[in-house]
Amino acid sequence: MLELIESHASFGGTQRIYRHESKTIGLPMRFSVFMPNEALQRKVPALFYLAGLTCTEETFPIKAGAQRFAARHGIALIAPDTSPRGAGVPGESASWDFGVGAGFYVDATQEPWSKHYRMYSYVRDELRETVLSELPVDGERLGIFGHSMGGHGALMLALRNPDIYRSVSAFAPIAAPMRCPWGEKAFSGYLGADREAWKQYDASELVGKATRKFTEGILVDQGLADQFLAEQLNPDVFEAACNAAGRPLTLRRHEGYDHGYFFISTFMEDHLAHHAKVLLG
Repeated sequence: MLELIESHASFGGTQRIYRHESKTIGLPMRFSVFMPNEALQRKVPALFYLAGLTCTEETFPIKAGAQRFAARHGIALIAPDTSPRGAGVPGESASWDFGVGAGFYVDATQEPWSKHYRMYSYVRDELRETVLSELPVDGERLGIFGHSMGGHGALMLALRNPDIYRSVSAFAPIAAPMRCPWGEKAFSGYLGADREAWKQYDASELVGKATRKFTEGILVDQGLADQFLAEQLNPDVFEAACNAAGRPLTLRRHEGYDHGYFFISTFMEDHLAHHAKVLLG
């Protein structure tokens, strides 16, 4: 059952924050929803947005400027939190890139994380099923996108679940997490030392195995002034993997843009149009 925390009129629709008791996580979880005006008359397509390290369910609706374009296309926007809150795991708030705010969209297998840190199953199953049962969203027209850690999550979830997500895009994703410090820290902590087990959560490893090419391909935007580009993001690795697999990819590199929401908001209109072409077609 959803508890409405707040609701605001926005571009003819409503921007809301919901709270619910998550069986998957074993704790309360919050997520944001933008519902366009069309949802008053019929079920609408929806995009799931996965945010990056340290973010919450409020970051995207406040900073991205996506509601204007979602309203134009009649698409709902759903953004979950980035990790469980209040799990009580020792040291879970000790660093900004692991633990609270850094769930990495995986199902942890290592104690003490495995009890609550199950963001992959939460996003793919429980959140989606909750949205479809409680809100006027068309389950046959779903897409997914995200930023940084969330870009990793969006690419990975789409490639693993092409029967669920019809469209996918990402802003500055952690595109090969097995090859960067952020990913290695998260995967070793949540999944253990076996690197074979990590491959199921690495988009650059998954892209050659995916069964759907996606109608309009995969859209990725990357700023070339991004302070994390050289050490953490590896878009070139993902690009090479897509080329080897014959996977359509549009990787756009932008001079002068960094890793933050000024970059994301600049190209948000393009991403909504990319998804709308598939979900409304």
